[in-house]
Amino acid sequence: MSKSKRLLELMMTVNRKRKFTVKELAQEFGVSSRTMLRDLQELSGMGVPLYSEVGPHGGYQVLNERILPPIAFSEVEASAMFFAVYALRHYSSLPFEAESASALDKFYLHMSGDVRDRIDQMKNRVDFVTPTRQQASPHLSVLLEAAVNQKVLLIEYGQQAGETCRSIQPIGIYAHNGLWFCPAYCFLRQDFRVFRCDRIRSAVYDDSGTEPLDLRHVHLGNKEAFFHTVKESVSLYAKLSKQGVHMCEAVLWLKAYLHTREDGTGWLEGPIPKADIAFYGRFFIGLGHEATVRQPPELIGDIKRLLADMMSKYD
Repeated sequence: MSKSKRLLELMMTVNRKRKFTVKELAQEFGVSSRTMLRDLQELSGMGVPLYSEVGPHGGYQVLNERILPPIAFSEVEASAMFFAVYALRHYSSLPFEAESASALDKFYLHMSGDVRDRIDQMKNRVDFVTPTRQQASPHLSVLLEAAVNQKVLLIEYGQQAGETCRSIQPIGIYAHNGLWFCPAYCFLRQDFRVFRCDRIRSAVYDDSGTEPLDLRHVHLGNKEAFFHTVKESVSLYAKLSKQGVHMCEAVLWLKAYLHTREDGTGWLEGPIPKADIAFYGRFFIGLGHEATVRQPPELIGDIKRLLADMMSKYD
């Protein structure tokens, strides 16, 4: 085996093992301990974060920040990877903000000159438009970590009714329309809720003894099945014009309600929380003539009240 190939395989091996001795690796690769020690020193010089410990239980460890082996990209693949990260620049907050910027810089600087020139020419020709928001979401990393590891967080959450302190168990985080959201189980409400991440003032691991639930079966792909099982709900039905359908298609949380006919018109149908009537009233006023609410009566009454208040301002 050539030295370059051995170093590449060694890099993948140490990433996989995490902890090892020189003797173990020397036997695995069929080289002397002295040769393996030189190879490990070369890996360290290449940026692989190795840490050595002396003593009978010592050896080498790879620090938490592992280095991936080299990957060969075609020109088109390189451009696709660059713009996948470049598109995230519109967000004021990211779960891996510093790491994303670092990865983009590394990716760009290690490209050949002609590929960089091509990307520079494409920067003003392609974009993924996302509204730029001023609200920061500084706790995305801990929310994501808690979702992956099934941990309970103690958060301070600000909303129109005031600020509350509650324990939640996140399911994940997702971005929509320039904002970040965290669907989670709320131990205060004993139900699933969606939290605006920019309204989370603080987020720390809950050490009060609240036992996490087993939510491994709940994820962003199937969350609608759990978030629409509201205790007190009313049935929504609203007719939509073609334009109304287009407007509702852009609203992520309406996915489970939206139905479309062959002629392009459609309707919204499904249970909604009775406590959210005021929210839906403002939403349907925003749709204007493109939507007609047929039920529930509570929502129709709220829309009439909002419209009357608006008309009174222009009398």
